[in-house]
Amino acid sequence: MKALPLPHLLIVLLFILGLATCQNQPDIATPEAPTAAATSVTTTIVREDTATILAQLGGTLCPDSTFTCVTLTVPVDPFDPANREALDVVFGVLPASGERQGMLAIATGGPGYSGLSAADDYTAAFDPSITEHFDLVFFDQRGIGVSGGLQCTHAAVAFYRADWQTTTPEQEAAFLATAQTFAQDCVTEMGIPPEQLPFYSTRHAIEDLEAFRQMMGDEQFWLYGESYGTQYAQTYAAVYPDHLAGLILDGTVDLTMTGPAYYREQASAFYHTLLDTLNACNADDLCAADFGGDALAFYDDLAAEMVSSPTVINFPLPSGGLAERPFTFSDLEYVVTSELYSEGSRLILLRALAAAYRGDMLPLTRLLYVDLSLDPETLTPLPDPTYSDAVYYTVECNDYSYYSGTSAARGEALMEAGDALEASLPYLSSIFYGDIPCIYWPTEGETERPGPLTAEHIPTLVLGATADPATPVTNGENVYGRLHDGYLITTQGGAHVIFGRGDACPDEIVTAFLVEGQRPSQRETVCEGVMYDPYEPLSPMDAAMFADPLEAMIAADTEFYYLPEYYYWDYVTPTTVGCPYGGTVTFEATDIGEAYSLEKCAFAQGFAMTGTGDYDYEAALFTLAVTINGHKAGTLTYSRDDNDGTYTVTGDFDGQPVDLSL
Repeated sequence: MKALPLPHLLIVLLFILGLATCQNQPDIATPEAPTAAATSVTTTIVREDTATILAQLGGTLCPDSTFTCVTLTVPVDPFDPANREALDVVFGVLPASGERQGMLAIATGGPGYSGLSAADDYTAAFDPSITEHFDLVFFDQRGIGVSGGLQCTHAAVAFYRADWQTTTPEQEAAFLATAQTFAQDCVTEMGIPPEQLPFYSTRHAIEDLEAFRQMMGDEQFWLYGESYGTQYAQTYAAVYPDHLAGLILDGTVDLTMTGPAYYREQASAFYHTLLDTLNACNADDLCAADFGGDALAFYDDLAAEMVSSPTVINFPLPSGGLAERPFTFSDLEYVVTSELYSEGSRLILLRALAAAYRGDMLPLTRLLYVDLSLDPETLTPLPDPTYSDAVYYTVECNDYSYYSGTSAARGEALMEAGDALEASLPYLSSIFYGDIPCIYWPTEGETERPGPLTAEHIPTLVLGATADPATPVTNGENVYGRLHDGYLITTQGGAHVIFGRGDACPDEIVTAFLVEGQRPSQRETVCEGVMYDPYEPLSPMDAAMFADPLEAMIAADTEFYYLPEYYYWDYVTPTTVGCPYGGTVTFEATDIGEAYSLEKCAFAQGFAMTGTGDYDYEAALFTLAVTINGHKAGTLTYSRDDNDGTYTVTGDFDGQPVDLSL
C-alpha cells in the first residue's frame, strides 16, 4: 500500500539455495543462537545454464537494458481451469556474471510500478558480488507496463487535484462524489471489461511468479519485496513457503491490518514525519535561518492561510512568458505527502517551503507538477509507462475491503472514521482517504485479512526506517515479531525503503545475507540515519546582493541543481523549463553526460544568462559559458570541479576582467 503516487523507491532480492536436480538441500532451520559461524551458507547450485534456459524460452534483450526479457503466457484465472483466457507477463533476467549461487527475484513497489523499468538502475546499486553470484529477476506485474499497460492517467490527475478537504458535511459529500467519478472514469479509461478486474489481485499475480520459477527450474529462490512488494512477497511466502530459501521485506506492510486501520497508522506516520522534518530544520542553524527561526510555526501559518484562501502565482512557462496558476490547500498536502519519502526529497520540500516563507510559491508549484507528472506548459498529464494508477487501485481494491453494505453506507462509515482521525491530526489527515475509490470500484475486496506470517524455516530480514511515512516502521516491527526466524534492521530517520541507497549499514547486512548466507549476528540492528540531506540555504533573490561574479555563478549553479524539474529529471528526456526570474533553460543527455542551453535564464533578478554548458560525468566537471545581462553585463566562463570541490570563473564583468576561484 502507499499514500499517493510517488517516484523511485528501491531494490531487490532472492537467492536460490536448492534445485530440483540437487540432492543435498542447504539447512536453513532457525539456529539456537544467531551467530555468523552457525549461519553461513555458501552452497553453489548446479543446474542447466541460465542463458540456455532463457534461449529455450524465447528470451530477447529487454529494450534499452542489459536484462533478457521472457514473455510468459499465463491463465487469466489460474484458479479456474475452465477459463481458457490468457494474458502475457514479462520477466527480465540478468544471469550471474560468475559462479552462480542462485536466483534473486525483486518485487517492486506501488502497486503499479514497473519492475523492468527499474531493473538496470537498481542493479547498479548492488554490491558486485550479488550480480556475480545470482541471476537477478525483475518483472512487470500483470497489468503494468509491458505486461498489459493499463492506465487511467487523466482520471487520476483529476482525482488528485480535486478538493480533498472533509471538514464539513458538504465537503465530505463532494469528495465522495469525486471518488465515485474517479472510479468510473478510471475503469473506463483502462479499456478492459470490469468483470476482468478481479484477476489482477496480488493473489492472482503471485501465480505468475510461481509459473516463472517452474520455467526456470529452480526449486528454491530468495525473494526481496519493497513497499507494496512486501505484500506480494508475504503473499507468495504464505502460499509457496517450500520454494523460498530466504525472504527480505523492505518498507513492510502488515497484511493482518484492515484497510482503515492501515491508513490510520499511515496518516499518523506522515504527520509525524512532517513534524520531525520541520523540527530537525529548527535544530539546524542554516535551515532555521531560512524560516526566520521556526519552520514549524511557518508551516502552521501557511496551512491555515491556504485553507482559507488558495493562492495564484505567475508561473514561468517553458515557452517563455507567464501564466496565472492556482495553488490550493489540497495541492499543498499533495506536495508535502509526495516529498516526505526520503532524505533528498525532504530537503527539496524544506527549500520549497523556505521559498514560500519569503513569499515565493513557485517552487511548491513546480513540485506539484513534477509529482503529478503534468506538462507545465499545458497541464496535461505526461505519459509515464513506469507507473499505473489504474493497477494501483485495481490491486488495492481487490486486496482490501472497506466496510460493508451499500456504497453510500460504506462511504458514510469511512467519513465517520476519518472524522475521528482529523480531530487528532492537524495536518495530512487526508492520507486516510487514499483508498476511498475502492468503495465504488467494481470488485469485491477481501473481507478477511491473512493470518500472521510466521515463515517457518525461511530466514527473513525485515528492514524499515523510523521516518518512513508510507509503510510505518511499526508495521515491520509487528511482522518481525511473528516470524519463526526473523531479523529486524531499523534506520533512525531514513527513507521509505532503505536497501540500495548507499547506506553501508543495511546494505552490508543484506549483501552478507545473500552472498554468504549469513544471518545478522543479533536479532535487531539499529542503523544511524538523518531526516534530510545537508541543507543548502536559498540564494539571494536579487543579483545586487552578490559580492562578485563567482558568488553569483555559484548561486545560479545551486538553484539550477535544486530546480525540481532538474532534480527529478529522468536523465533521458530533453526538457525545457521556465527560469524563476525570466528566460528558459534546456537540459538533455549526451554521450558523456549532460548539455545545457540557457536563453536569458535568471535564477536571481538582474542576472540573466544566455549561453551553453555541460556536465562531464567521467571528469565530474560542470561548466557554463554565458553572456550576462541585467544589473551588470559581461561574459563569463564558470566551472565546478566535483573531484576537488573547486569553483572558478573567468571572463569580464561590468567592464572589468574576472579571474576568481574558491
